[in-house]
Amino acid sequence: MDSPEGSDDTPATYPWAGSGLRWATALLVALAYGLACYLLVEIVRPSSGYFYVSFAILQPAVLSAFVAFVGDPKFRRGRGYYNSVPVFLLLGMMAVSLVALREGFICVLMLAPIWYVGGLIGTRLLERIRTRAGDGGGKPRLYAPGIMALPLVMLPIEAALPVPEAYYRVERSVMIDAPAATIWPLMQGMGDIAPHEGKGNFSQDIAGLPRPLEARLEGRGIGARREGYWDKGIHFAEVVDRWRPEREIGWTFDFSDSNGWEFTDTHLHPASEHMHILRGGYRLEPMADGRQRLTLHTSYVARTHLNAYAMLWGELFLGDISNNLLATIRDRAERR
Repeated sequence: MDSPEGSDDTPATYPWAGSGLRWATALLVALAYGLACYLLVEIVRPSSGYFYVSFAILQPAVLSAFVAFVGDPKFRRGRGYYNSVPVFLLLGMMAVSLVALREGFICVLMLAPIWYVGGLIGTRLLERIRTRAGDGGGKPRLYAPGIMALPLVMLPIEAALPVPEAYYRVERSVMIDAPAATIWPLMQGMGDIAPHEGKGNFSQDIAGLPRPLEARLEGRGIGARREGYWDKGIHFAEVVDRWRPEREIGWTFDFSDSNGWEFTDTHLHPASEHMHILRGGYRLEPMADGRQRLTLHTSYVARTHLNAYAMLWGELFLGDISNNLLATIRDRAERR
């Protein structure tokens, strides 16, 4: 990243040894600034974590623009440079979050795409402003202090605003070549679920979400409890509130005596302030060809300033978990 030969971007003009050192120093400053913003979020509203527009979008935009500007003070680098700055900043923030802040991998993974997009918006906007300025980028220096302060100004304001609330429902279905009488007991519960059963997916095989080990029904009919046990020590309960033999079983989730969620951070607890899984259930429908269509649905409420983005991850994670459970039921029913 040293300056091109013959340019006036030299140590005589800039006190640091070269543009590579300037860029690295700017990156460290940006990471320190991002850490300060994170700590501010934890002070203002700790349970909301990363779910602020000012933290997830505005901050990476500002920091990426800052690093890009310092690393290219004479505005001589090409588009590839401005596209790569958000990548390095994102990798640095991921390392800080995982190692220093002890954030869960899943939470950091969820943040990564929107962080990169925010950073890319920042560098592209900087590039556009400097092109219009037409003076090698001198004018943007006047705006730098105010722009850098934007996340710190916006965070308390955003924290004081009402948090939007949105309800979502995730559904997945599978066709099963078996009679309803064979499928119905499996809808009520399954035991000894092996790691190889079900369907491979991104959420559980790559991202690290836990897999189910057992679902045990205690009682029959309305008011019965399904006790769920998953790997990583996860345990939770479901209270049955819909019961139609060989057709439907539904429940409300009960996380009051749940445990095992230490594998991730508090931002992803299924009964947290900003995300609460509410209801679920199986529905069985007979098809004209003699097969059965089994549908698993899960409903949850999101309370963040980024509900639309959080919904995409909810669709992926809950969808993958549902597909895995449905495939397990299908394989067991068809073997019987």
